[in-house]
This record gives sequence, structure tokens and C-alpha cells, in this order.
Amino acid sequence: MPPTLFVSHGAPDLALEAGPAHDFLRAFGRKLPRPKAVLAVSAHWETDRPTVGTSARPETIHDYHGFPQPLYNLLYPAPGAPEMAERAAGLLEGAGIACARDPARGLDHGAWVPLILMWPEADVPVAQLSISPGRGPQAHLALGRALAPLREEDVLVIGTGGVVHNLGRLDWSGAAPAEEWALAFDGWVAEMVAAGRADDLADFRRQAPHADLAQPSDDHFLPLLVAMGAAGPGAVGRRLHASYTYGNLAMTVFAFGE
Repeated sequence: MPPTLFVSHGAPDLALEAGPAHDFLRAFGRKLPRPKAVLAVSAHWETDRPTVGTSARPETIHDYHGFPQPLYNLLYPAPGAPEMAERAAGLLEGAGIACARDPARGLDHGAWVPLILMWPEADVPVAQLSISPGRGPQAHLALGRALAPLREEDVLVIGTGGVVHNLGRLDWSGAAPAEEWALAFDGWVAEMVAAGRADDLADFRRQAPHADLAQPSDDHFLPLLVAMGAAGPGAVGRRLHASYTYGNLAMTVFAFGE
């Protein structure tokens, strides 16, 4: 039974630029048992209510601007997983969570950038599940808990966002080290994950140090809660990788329920 994962996907150039997080994901993908399918919960797909992508051939979405042309030439032609997506929707609805289907949705960079490093052959079927920031952190933890049976069906649930994600506090030269506020928030999250304190994580705005600096909005944190919830009741997590790019952009990776 696979763990669930949370991957900080960083900037889109992670796909091409060698560095600690890039190198980790490439090596990790070679070690991780190949799942039947992947359900990616990306910070870059926001909807009013949870929505699954049911396309059999999801397109590669280049949802960024200002990066070098090679990033726009990349394609990730993984097959879709419409049956698994429908199963995920059914689990949500069975838990009383209304879920929509989108047959046209492709893979945004939050999904395909980590996957192109982990499985560059693009041979693992993948579907996306949206986040709904207006519903709040606790609702996303509940969303993940409803999806927990997928683990027993050899589906790898991957939340993809960023443990520390404040684009206004980055150093695009890459020369500056992470600041103390970023390290403090990152460390608090790792402590909560290791202790299995999912409800405290969902209450991060009130409990975590420097929460408003580290996460000006909830979008890049919510996939972490989905991943932790999907590992099952009482699951604890382990930090597999920790590094920073562009100063304060955390590239933390967690596994839950190993």
C-alpha cells in the first residue's frame, strides 16, 4: 500500500534546473513502487467545490509566464485515470462532500512538474483533484480523509503546493539564504507532521509561528492537509527532503502512513 505524499513543487523551472529538490525527486521516483494511478491535488486548480478531472488524455497546461522557452516546450503526455477519478468522486460523495467532474481539465504545472521528474516516461495514469480555498483548511483535511480508501487500491495521492510560499519575499537571484521566519514555520509544520497532529496543522493560522508571512493565502498549504488526511486516521508523516530555492521558497517533501 503506497504512502500519501506532499511535494513542494516550487517554481516551474524545477523541471529543468538541477538542484537539491530536482535531484531528490528524480532519485525518489526511481525508488518508489509504481502505483496503479496518481491522484494529484494541486494548489493551481481552484474551484468552488471539489472537482476531479476525468480526461482520458489530459493536456499539459503551461500556467506560468516569464520563464525560458524550454519550459513551454515540455509536455507530459501521461494517460488520464477517468475510472479512478470517478472512484474518488464517489468516495467524496459517500462522505457527504459534493464533487463535480471536469472532462476537459489537463495537468497544471503543480501536477506535471513533480511527475516529470519522478516518472519521466509519463506512463503512470494521473488525474487531478481541485482545491476550494473558500471552504477552509479543516474541510480539506476532511476531503483527504474521505479519500483514504484509495491507498488500499494502489492509488498514490500526492498533494502538491509549498510549505513556505510567499512570492513577495523571494530572492530571484538565488543568492540569499532562507530567513528565520521561513525556517521557523517550516520547522513547526515538520513537528506537527511527525506527531500526527493533523487538526493542529489545519489550525495553522492560529498556532504556527509566522503563518501569515509563510502562507499569505491558503492555496499552497491545503494540498498538505489533503495528503495527510488521505493517509488514514492517526497517520504520522516523515520529512523526506528539505531545501530552499530563491531564498524563502521551501521545497519540503513529506510522506504519510508509511
